[in-house]
Amino acid sequence: MTPAELSQALRAALLSAVEDGTFTLAVEDVPAEVRVERPRQREHGDWASNVAMQLAKKAGVNPRAFAEELARRLADFPGVAKVDVAGPGFLNITLDAAAAGELARSVVEQGATYGNNDAFAGLRVNLEFVSANPTGPIHIGGVRWAAVGDSLARVMQASGAQVEREYYFNDHGEQIDRFARSLLARARGLEAPEDGYGGQYITEIADKVTAIALAEGRPDPKSLPDADAQEAFRAGGVELMFGEIKQSLHDFGVDFDVYFHEDSLHASGAVERAVARLRELGHVYESEGATWLRTTDFGDDKDRVVIKSDGNAAYIAGDIAYYLDKRERGFDRVLIMLGADHHGYIGRMMAVCAAFGDTPHVNLELLIGQLVNLVRDGQPVRMSKRAGTVVTIDDLVDAVGVDAARYALARSSADSSIDLDLDLLARATNENPVFYVQYAHARTVNVARNAAQAGVRRTDGFDASLLDHETESVLLGQIAELPRVVAQAAELREPHRVARYLEELAGAYHKWYDQRRVTPFGDEEVSDVHRTRLWLNDATRQVLANGLALLGVSAPERM
Repeated sequence: MTPAELSQALRAALLSAVEDGTFTLAVEDVPAEVRVERPRQREHGDWASNVAMQLAKKAGVNPRAFAEELARRLADFPGVAKVDVAGPGFLNITLDAAAAGELARSVVEQGATYGNNDAFAGLRVNLEFVSANPTGPIHIGGVRWAAVGDSLARVMQASGAQVEREYYFNDHGEQIDRFARSLLARARGLEAPEDGYGGQYITEIADKVTAIALAEGRPDPKSLPDADAQEAFRAGGVELMFGEIKQSLHDFGVDFDVYFHEDSLHASGAVERAVARLRELGHVYESEGATWLRTTDFGDDKDRVVIKSDGNAAYIAGDIAYYLDKRERGFDRVLIMLGADHHGYIGRMMAVCAAFGDTPHVNLELLIGQLVNLVRDGQPVRMSKRAGTVVTIDDLVDAVGVDAARYALARSSADSSIDLDLDLLARATNENPVFYVQYAHARTVNVARNAAQAGVRRTDGFDASLLDHETESVLLGQIAELPRVVAQAAELREPHRVARYLEELAGAYHKWYDQRRVTPFGDEEVSDVHRTRLWLNDATRQVLANGLALLGVSAPERM
C-alpha cells in the first residue's frame, strides 16, 4: 500500500461515516486528499494522520472520539494491520508486511516517474536565476543560484509545471561602461580606471577582442579614437564574456531556455510601452521634471522615479518592462532569484506587480539567497571580483567536480549562509554527503550485479510479506516519502529537502545492506526471499537515481 492508497483509504472511511450519518459533515468537507506522514518515532507505526483533529470541530464531535470511529473503520481495509489513537486524536497506522512491501514492486515498475506529482499541472513558470553581469566570470554566489535554480526547476517540473529557465544579461548601463573602459585601459597597457574592473581575466578578454578584430581584417580596436575604441571593447568584451558564462554553466549542467538581454528592452521600446501601460492604469505622475510610479499605493516605502529628469530611464524602468514582458509571454508565475544584497528590491517590485493588477507573491515571487563562504585547509578563501581574486564557477568545479559542487550548494536552504569545506568535498569518504549518497546508489547496482551472477532474478518471484525485518520496514518507509518530499520541495521552493531526504534514504539502505542478503550464502538455494529483497534493492536504486536527477547530480554505477 502506497501513501496515496492509504490516503484514499482514509478518505473512503470518512465518506462512509458521513454517508451513514455518523459524522455530521457535508461531502465537500472531506478533503480530496487526506494527508499522511511518517511519525517521528518509528514505534508509533508506519504512517500518521491528524485528519480527525482537523474535522472534528466542524462535525461537532470530540477529536479523540472522531479518531476512534475512523480507526475502527480503517482497520477493516486490506493491508492495514492496526490503527492506534494517540493523544487528542492522532491516528497511528501500521500496515502489514505484505501491504508495505508492495511498494518495492510499484517503484520499480514506475521507474523514473516515481516521485512525480501533478500539483502544478497546467502552471507556466518563468524561473530566472544566476543572471550575473557580463563583466566577469560567475563567482561563487552565482554558482549557488545555478545549482539551486536548476534543481528548483526540476522539482517544479516533477510536480507538473511547465518551467522556462531564463538568464537576464545586464548588458545595459554604467557597469558595462566601466567594463569597456577597463578593457580599453588594459589593451593600451594602462591600469584599470579607479571604478573599473581588475583581474587577469580583463587582460585576457582585452587580448581576445584585439586578436579577433585583427583576424577579421578590422583595425586594432585600441588604436581607434577613444569613443570608438570603447564601443569596440564593449561589444566584443560583452560577447566574449557572454560566451564564457554560457559555456561554464553548460559544463556545470545548467542550460537556459532563454537568454534575455536587458539592452533589448530599451532598444525595442518595451520600457516606453510599460510606462505607458502604467500611465493608462493611473499609477504614473510627473514631478520635478521626472516621471514617477506611485508605488506607495501598493505598500512601497516611497514612490519610484522611472524616467529621470534628463530623459533617461531609471534602473527600475527596465525591471518594470521586463516583468510585463514575462507576463505578456503567458507565464502564470514569475520567479526571480536574487543575491543577499537585494532585500530592498522586494517592496518596490511587489508594488510594480500590484500596479499591473497582478497578485504580489503569487504572480511574482522573489527568492533571496545568502552568502557562500569557501574554506580550504581550515582557512577562508577570499574573493573580490574587482581585485581579481574571484573564486569562479570553473575554480569550484576544478577543485571538487561538478557533482560535489552542485550537491553541496543545493543541500542547504538558500536563505541561509553556508560554509563549503573544499577539502571535505574532494574526499571519497562517507563524511562527504554527495559521496555517501552516490556510494549508496553504486552499492545497489553492485548488489544487483552480484545477484544476477548468482542466478537471482526479480521476474522469478515476489512475495511482499517476506519484507518483514525492521530494516526493511524503515527502508520502505523512506522510499515511500519521495513523492511527498518532491511535492513539498516544489511548493516551498526548497530543493534542499531532496538532498536531505536522499541522505536519510542512503543511511536506511546501508543499514539494510548490513543485515539482509540478496544473494544466497554458500550452498543456499535461491528463493523468493532473495528475489523479493532484490526488488527492494532495485527500488532503492531507482529512488536514489530519481532524487539525484532532481539535483542534477549523476548516479554512478561504480565508485
